[in-house]
Amino acid sequence: MVFQLFNTLYNIIYVVLHSISKSWGYLTILAPRNLLYMRSHFLFGSRCWMTRFSPEILFKSVSCRFFGVKSDNEDSEPLNRLLNNLLTMGVDVDMAKKRQPGVFNRTGISEQDLKMFLLSKGASQEVIASIISRYPRALTRSTENLSKRWDLWRTIMTSDLEILDILERSPESFFRSPNNVSLENNIKFLYSVGLTRKCLCRLLSSAPRTFSNSLNLNKQMVEFLQEVCLSLGHSQPIDFVRKIILKNPFILIQSTKRIRANIRFLQSTFNLNNEEMLALICGPGADLLDLSNDCAKRNYTNIKEKLCSLGCTEQEVQKFVLSYLDVLFLGEKKFNEKIDCLIEEKISILQIIENPRILDSSISTLKSRIKELVDAGYNLSISNISLLSWSQKRYKAKLKMLNMR
Repeated sequence: MVFQLFNTLYNIIYVVLHSISKSWGYLTILAPRNLLYMRSHFLFGSRCWMTRFSPEILFKSVSCRFFGVKSDNEDSEPLNRLLNNLLTMGVDVDMAKKRQPGVFNRTGISEQDLKMFLLSKGASQEVIASIISRYPRALTRSTENLSKRWDLWRTIMTSDLEILDILERSPESFFRSPNNVSLENNIKFLYSVGLTRKCLCRLLSSAPRTFSNSLNLNKQMVEFLQEVCLSLGHSQPIDFVRKIILKNPFILIQSTKRIRANIRFLQSTFNLNNEEMLALICGPGADLLDLSNDCAKRNYTNIKEKLCSLGCTEQEVQKFVLSYLDVLFLGEKKFNEKIDCLIEEKISILQIIENPRILDSSISTLKSRIKELVDAGYNLSISNISLLSWSQKRYKAKLKMLNMR
């Protein structure tokens, strides 16, 4: 009788507590202590559940433990709200989640703050949606951080529209780093070494990581470039640094070791004097300073072997490479395939050497253009082959003229 009464009382308590917990939006587990226990009954010779009770238990509140776990619905509610708002703004959510999925696991994201900030600077709804789609990390920046960063960029750019133009093309350049202190220090330093607003604009739009570098790293690179200038006999290091940065805005994020090795490689391989070396690295060779030194050596060795096998002298190979240094960016497979493709179409190696820019075109472009020109009656073996590297518009106009004959 007492056992049944106590079981009924226990069930009532459980139901009441469970109902209360559900109204809180929590899943609650009731774990009573010392309420039930198992023992062997001497009459039945088997284990059975017994109730341990006493006046203390009957007339005192039951000792229990509660474990609260938030429901999945409550956890996902802020994320769902964010995603719905982004969809309403025209954001490609699938693209954004694919590019930077970790952003959507963060708390405290305010898409409306970012939207209002960019609208205040003149951005359209479409541009804002495009920025977030391609670089969702922008959502994690506070309005205060963005305002400070925008003001720092305005010390370089002449208008908000210029900044928006860069953001539209490359949102990462503005939103990549929240470190405004490094940005401010680097701007002051680069101005102090004689770089113009034009140079800094080029750096911001093409190599924004320059401004995320520590100030010491940028100082080391500028000092190194000035030393290179003086070692080559040039008396204007500030002008030298400015010319190189305008030609190659990525140079400040490279290592001094790589640049030194590439300068030595170019000077020794092509037997350049100081004046020739200065002209090269301030001009067409500036981009080459970024290339891995091992890669540059390997590609040059392959070019020399391939062209010499086709009858070129080493001197002709050097002249060919110096006339178009971008050829050193072509790996062994690509370079050989392009040369073989042209040779198979009865284009001589001499024609190729005299028109190195045709190697800029892809294999598929070369093949399709060669076929179209041959079909139009154009004899590539005795005619100008530079049109193989022309822009599409210019090439199509020429092809149309050939077909009309």
